[in-house]
Parts: sequence; structure tokens; C-alpha cells
Amino acid sequence: MLFVLGVLLAVAAELAYGGWIQIPILSLVWWRLGLQEALPIKKQALSGFTFGLGYFVVGVWWLYISMHDVGGMHALLSVLAVFLLSSCLAIYFSIACLAIPLFKKSGVSGLILAASWVAMDFLRGYLFTGFPWMGFAETQINGPFAGIAPIFGGLACTFLTIWCSWELLQIKGRWLTSSLAIVGVIAFTQAIGLINFTKPFGEPISVRLIQGNFAQSLKFNPLAIGQQIDFYTKEIIKTPANLIVVPETAFPWPQVNLPIGLINYLQTFSSNTESNVLLGLIGEVNTDGTMQYTNRALGLSPNQIPYQYDKFHLVPFGEFIPLGFRWFIDAFRVPLSDFARGGADQSPLTVVRKDQLDIHAAITICYEDVFGSELATRIRQSKQPVNLLINMTNLAWFGQSQAPMQQLRLSQLRSLETGLPALRATNTGITSVLSSNGKVLQSVPEFTQTTLNTQVQTYSGKTPYVIWGNLPILSFSCLLLIWALIRLRRF
Repeated sequence: MLFVLGVLLAVAAELAYGGWIQIPILSLVWWRLGLQEALPIKKQALSGFTFGLGYFVVGVWWLYISMHDVGGMHALLSVLAVFLLSSCLAIYFSIACLAIPLFKKSGVSGLILAASWVAMDFLRGYLFTGFPWMGFAETQINGPFAGIAPIFGGLACTFLTIWCSWELLQIKGRWLTSSLAIVGVIAFTQAIGLINFTKPFGEPISVRLIQGNFAQSLKFNPLAIGQQIDFYTKEIIKTPANLIVVPETAFPWPQVNLPIGLINYLQTFSSNTESNVLLGLIGEVNTDGTMQYTNRALGLSPNQIPYQYDKFHLVPFGEFIPLGFRWFIDAFRVPLSDFARGGADQSPLTVVRKDQLDIHAAITICYEDVFGSELATRIRQSKQPVNLLINMTNLAWFGQSQAPMQQLRLSQLRSLETGLPALRATNTGITSVLSSNGKVLQSVPEFTQTTLNTQVQTYSGKTPYVIWGNLPILSFSCLLLIWALIRLRRF
């Protein structure tokens, strides 16, 4: 049953009001786990693991597409890889769920369970470079607790989701206090969600987001690569705009090997039309005397030196091979890349506008917008005030799955946390414009070759979350857990 509940929880995340629907499902999970309090602690840990396994197998199954359909990995090996990753992620759920048998007799069991969940989610985002995909926070974009994100971040959304689901389970025994607590907290977070911590900056800018819709398999075909470069070049120069953005690796070729004069040609277009152009391509850097590729965003602004941002947070096994796994890659001939990592302190892109103040945009490439605290740190430490978020993505790797919608929710959460609008330029979808409160303002259909032409209002200022990061929610959660452990040892 716990496996099925995990599956239902993952399915609920994809629904229109998933953030609300997940709460009663989680209550059923806590009820089921509570029935097993007489079992040994190891069996209770296994129950939590079973729940997590059902959740993650459904949540990240699309990795099979990238490994088998695109990467050519054997089907059984691809299935095994998805299962092993889901198992590793389920361990975090298993540990967090142990708060139920350990602290069930406490009067604040819900708070302790929520604190343990926050601690495990935090570790899931950092250990082994982190994979915090399919958290409960981004689902709250369509739930009751989104309003807390600009103040305390996504982990606070997770905290309140877990706490609320636990309190919902307690209504039968203490219906008045639990009901009032749930309604009060939801009303409070809805109210503070009305507060704006950032404000409009300057005049709206004209934006063009180009969605090429090229199959991932074509990126390994020399003829198709040439056609793709030609398509994006023609689309870029078709109409000027303050900012023109193409997806991650839209030019799927090392920068030094691109057609002779192409970058200069686009730079001339930029200068002549007062257009800023952001390109996705493959860069090269010298690492200890060896040339390595990078996943790069190249910015061309009118009469300016080209800007570049090299992806900092790489995908393990997708963009780099973790230490100690080279033997596995070689033994099974797994088709993976090994990219160089960009710096953590790279500056934002400067969008130059004639007779107006410059705009500064923080760049993330694909997977990087999973890591809210890293983005908040970059904005906080930036020498230039950041007014806009730009995410460049290529999700053709994952075919027709829920992966694009999952990442869209993550981008929405990043806008909500930072109070900044966001542009998403993707190869196959979902290309979109997000407001400073995380709402989707405009988008184009998936798997279509099209361009989104629009006006975007940029913002200035910092939210409390950008200023504080995860420190408040982590401190509160750690203090709760320390207090709970002391009481457990004493009694």
C-alpha cells in the first residue's frame, strides 16, 4: 500500500491543484506508517523506503528515455539505473519517516516530522552534488503554502506541507485545535503572499524566445547540426529585440568549430540593431593543460565584449562522471559526457538598452534552476543588481514525459523565491515567460517550432530569501531536531 501511495503522490504533483491534493495523500502515508509502530525500527525504515521508491520511480522514470532512447544504453541497464537512482532518493524519505515511530508520543510530532523532512531534503540537494528533483516545494506553486517562499524559500514550503498533512491526520482526536491551526497557517501564508518585496524596474523590454524543436538524435548528425545552426541564425536576425534567447546547446557544436565568421556576423547584427543575443553552445576551457568542453551561454550585446557563462552545477553521469565511477562507464560503454564546471561567482548578463539603464540577468542552464539556494547566493553576492532570470534548457533528452512540466514548476518556484520575472528558452518546451510571483504569463506549445515574441517587465530589489537563504528554516529545523533528540534520550 505504501508503494501505491508513493505512486499516487507523484501523480498528484502533475495535477492542476497538486499542492493541495498531496496533503491528504501524505496524511494517509503517516496513518499507514503509524499502524506499524510495533514493528522493529528496521522494518519501519523499510516501509518508508517503499513509499519513497514508489514516489521516485514514477517521478523520474523519464530518465529511461534519455539513457535508452537517446543515449543508446541497453534497456535493462537503463531500467536498472532508474531503479537504483530512485532507491537512493528513497533512502532520504526512509530516514525522514523514522521521526514518526521515534517521536510519535511528542505533542509536537508534526513539527519534528516536518523538521526531519527539511533536513533530508536539504541533504538530498547537496550530498554527491545533489539531486533535489521532485520535492514537495515546487508542487506548492499550485498549493496553499507558496506565499512563504519569498521569505523562507522552498524548504519552508516543504516544512508546512508535511506539518499540515500531519495535523490533518490529528483532526479526529483534536478536531478543533488542529482545524484552527491548519486554517490559521494557510490564511497567514496566503496573506503574506500578497506582499511584494521587489518592484518594477524601468520600461518593459522586447523579448524573443526561439524554440527550435529539434530531436535530440539530430544533435549527433553533422548534416542536421548544420541545418540547426542555420535555422537559429535565420530566426535570430529575422526581427530585432532588446533580448533574443535561444535554448541550451542550440548551436550543438564547439564554439571554435562553428562556421567561420558566424559569431562576428551575429555580433554585427547585435550592434546594428541594438539587440542583445544569448546563445546556447559548447564552450572550451583549458583545465590543467587539457582542453575540456563546457555547457555555455554566450551573450552578444551592442558594441560590447561577448559575455559568457559556463554551467556551474553539472548533471552527474550526464555532464560529468563522478569520482570512482569511471570503471563503470568504461566497462559498460555508457555514452556519457564529461564537461568542465564553470565558476560559482560568474557575473550576470548585462542587457544593454539605448538611452536607458542596463538590465542584469542571472543565467541558469537546464538543471541549475533546481538549486534555489545557489541562485539566491549568486543574486545576493552579485556586484550588479539582478533584474531578471533566464533559464536555457534542452529537454529533448526526455521525450514526451512530465519532465518539462516538472522543470517549469521549479522555474516558477525560483521566480517566487527571488521576486524576479523569468524567461525560459527551451528546445522542445516549455518555452515561457514567468512573472515575479511565479505565474506563467505566456508560453508556447511543446514540440512545435516557433518563437515567443513579447514584452517583459523587469524588477529590482531582493526578497528576504535572497538575503537570508536557507539559514532561518534550517536553523529552526535543526533546533527542533536537537530538542527532540534530547527529550528522546532523557525519556
